[in-house]
Amino acid sequence: MKEEYIARDDRYEGVTYRRAGRSGLLLPPLSLGFWHNFGTVGTLENMRQMMRTAFDHGITSFDLANNYGPPYGEAEKNCGRILAMDFAPYRDELIITSKAGYDMWPGPYGNWGSRKYLIASADQSLKRLGLDYVDIFYHHRPDPNTPLEETMDALLQIVQSGKAIYAGISNYNKEQTQAAVKYAKKIHLPLVVNQKRMSLLDQKTRREGTVEFCRKNGPGLVIFSPLAQGLLTGKYLKGVPEDSRVARDSRYLHRDDLTEEKRCVITALAQVAKERGQTLTEMSLAFLLHEPAVSSVIIGASSPSQITENLKALENTDFSEEELNKIYEITKGY
Repeated sequence: MKEEYIARDDRYEGVTYRRAGRSGLLLPPLSLGFWHNFGTVGTLENMRQMMRTAFDHGITSFDLANNYGPPYGEAEKNCGRILAMDFAPYRDELIITSKAGYDMWPGPYGNWGSRKYLIASADQSLKRLGLDYVDIFYHHRPDPNTPLEETMDALLQIVQSGKAIYAGISNYNKEQTQAAVKYAKKIHLPLVVNQKRMSLLDQKTRREGTVEFCRKNGPGLVIFSPLAQGLLTGKYLKGVPEDSRVARDSRYLHRDDLTEEKRCVITALAQVAKERGQTLTEMSLAFLLHEPAVSSVIIGASSPSQITENLKALENTDFSEEELNKIYEITKGY
């Protein structure tokens, strides 16, 4: 392990933080996601350098969940180790989040949205992280078989017990978000964010009306998978690299996902980005941050350099009407 970590004095310079819905909470435009590269697939030192690099550039939000790894729970364990090593002096400058809603342990009590599962999961996450509380605790996905009221009441109990400061929801569509927000107001639950998947190649969240609802009513949107599992990084413009997710036919990205039609769309988007003086990655992130309802965009990274490359997107998040119309025309149907 390397020398003692002292954060850069200029880490907040030039960073414009964004309000989480109608709450008092401010989030960085980019958050660091722990979904895949903070388990056994990586080294602790690389994870440590990624967290340092992120924080040194004003990325104060670390996004986790109980089942992030692999294996499940490993991302929280590794994050907890690094928080203890490097970030104890900076705890009050960080937004640490976790979630529960997907399968986590065997039997009927380790999945979905029951009070028992959510409260037990919150306790487990805090132990793995080595923290007294997380800043946001999310319900990770809607549960069709548990009353929404039970799930929201469980989140309220987690907040009131001091295990979380705010609550969030994830993967809730417009109608589910409306219902959650309505009930949260009734019980005075500080429900501040809805985490949704959205990208230039996946605009379902916009089409279904969730973006518009959040813009008008809150909560703020936190976006995950902004680069469509790597399709919007530009690496597929000249074919399929041997070390890419598509070539490996990974769990979340298959060869069938990269159709010739989609390759043409990606190529056209890359041309728009070039005309803007950006890479495809930079424009893809900037496009999401152009939306006022978006509070933060979660980036995944496998190295510190990827984080600094993604930060370049913040240099230009303005789009002309002509650029927007061109992008919407190219991505029509997505």
